Amino acid sequence: MSSVVAPAKSASTMGPKEVELILVKEQNGVQFTSSTLASPAQTPPSGEERETWGKKIDFLLSVIGFAVDLANVWRFPYLCYKNGGGAFLVPYLFFMLIAGMPLFYMELALGQYHREGAAGVWKICPIFKGVGFTVILISLYVGFYYNVIISWALFYLFSSFTGDLPWVHCNNSWNSANCSDLWSFNTTLNDTHKSTPAAEYFERGMLHLQESEGIHDLGLPRWQLTSCLAVVILVLYFSLWKGVKTSGKVVWITATMPYVVLTVLLLRGVTLPGAMDGIKAYLSVDFLRLCEAQVWIEAATQICFSLGVGFGVLIAFSSYNKFSNNCYRDAIITSSINSLTSFFSGFVIFSYLGYMSQKHNVALEEVATDGPGLVFIIYPEAIATLPGSSVWAVIFFIMLLTLGIDSAMGGMESVITGLIDEFRFLHRHRELFTLLIVMSTFLISLFCVTNGGIYVFTLLDHFAAGTSILFGVLIEAIGIAWFYGVDRFSDDIREMIGHRPGLYWRMCWKFVSPCFLLFMVVVSFATFNPPNYGSYVFPMWANMLGWCIALSSMAMVPLYAIYKFCTLPGRFCDKAAYAITPETEHHRVEAGEVRQFTLHHWLVV
Repeated sequence: MSSVVAPAKSASTMGPKEVELILVKEQNGVQFTSSTLASPAQTPPSGEERETWGKKIDFLLSVIGFAVDLANVWRFPYLCYKNGGGAFLVPYLFFMLIAGMPLFYMELALGQYHREGAAGVWKICPIFKGVGFTVILISLYVGFYYNVIISWALFYLFSSFTGDLPWVHCNNSWNSANCSDLWSFNTTLNDTHKSTPAAEYFERGMLHLQESEGIHDLGLPRWQLTSCLAVVILVLYFSLWKGVKTSGKVVWITATMPYVVLTVLLLRGVTLPGAMDGIKAYLSVDFLRLCEAQVWIEAATQICFSLGVGFGVLIAFSSYNKFSNNCYRDAIITSSINSLTSFFSGFVIFSYLGYMSQKHNVALEEVATDGPGLVFIIYPEAIATLPGSSVWAVIFFIMLLTLGIDSAMGGMESVITGLIDEFRFLHRHRELFTLLIVMSTFLISLFCVTNGGIYVFTLLDHFAAGTSILFGVLIEAIGIAWFYGVDRFSDDIREMIGHRPGLYWRMCWKFVSPCFLLFMVVVSFATFNPPNYGSYVFPMWANMLGWCIALSSMAMVPLYAIYKFCTLPGRFCDKAAYAITPETEHHRVEAGEVRQFTLHHWLVV
């Protein structure tokens, strides 16, 4: 079986080598890769030590910085307000406990034990390795448009260094005849109603959307946004090129700054007239909304995407931990901070929305929105009415930059770590490979900074990480809990932190979380709506392109499974045994000892 389990050590020495390697990891917190195939999942290349975080806090800040992103500001508060206020916390916390935290914990433990990226960890069940490439591809796709949001924030930041903010009046060269200084809640460019200066600045002043007729008419990249995008890519590269030793220092600023700025904005916001009305509306409890299925579906969806599970980032980050690190405690702390941040940001957002509602004498629901429109149209407009508006605008957009940068760093690290751990020769050329990844991302992102770039952005946002990320996490949960085995996974965790996970966690991993994810995948397909931007409806070919993007990542699972099955030796049963048995145990397959072929393996929890 040397063709399957390479480089050769005799089977008789395999067991002792495995034990010896584990002792080394427990004592030193690092893993040596000299030698052995007893633990190929824990074997960095060519005798090198696995890089580790400089300090424990570097890891925690990196995970928090990745999980706490722009969606915490522009998505959760609006969902909470729209779905019963404080009552929305009931389904949100319920799904957090049965799915969010268990999956978060699972990924941290998986990466820390095997000390490899999203693809390399699947030596535990080779046929599922395709899901590792699925999540890597999804992270790459997200980078194509997520970096563009950061470049928008940088563009707004540069525009804020002026005495008179450019989104205040209608006397600018980009304004249309529809622009009105009198506030109107309609901010859709293609509508016949009046639009606000802030809406026109976003769509006409920055995006130049008026020069495009649709996704078929993109035009050339705008040099201003291209320059901002280049700055973002440059920052990402120099944050990532040396690995976690550099990125771990950057997050000291990018992960902590948003909390400082949110606190400052809240202290200013609560002093504004109407702020308390906005906060009361945010927290108002309507338990009758809990009878509506849509409320529960939106809570479940928010949990799936807010914690960052399924992007391979948590696996990559935790792979640089010391072997004996308490990943259980880390999972509880970081997932809790993420949810508390979402809740806290709602106070900030709705204090200003309440102020806008009273200032313009309109109902709160007419100013409450989510997505980019909130942070690039409504919120800048609110800030523009404050004394010293330029200072508040600079503070706000610095917050958006820091929220975005560390999340983008996480996504890129998932791609880089996942691929260099899978293709070992890339370890020697990390700087060049990182440059290749960020430059590829930059070139594709150029489509999003053209005149019609918002259409490409919307298409990618709709398809790149929707159903596909749910599918990826579902396959990941099945592969670990059922094929590798909850009992074996629990033993791995005990080896790291000294005790097995409780029955609650094991039941969630084996039954509750997979059922939850299967439900979400079905709901995602059943409730699918084609993308649109305002009144613009995407043509059929654009929707087909979007589905090709989504399916290209999901297809990695069956394609790799077929490839792996075809390349394994032996008859059908032998192939199946090798495909679902950890590579460290392939010698047991030769002896006819396949755990997965026993009833006990499937029933034990």
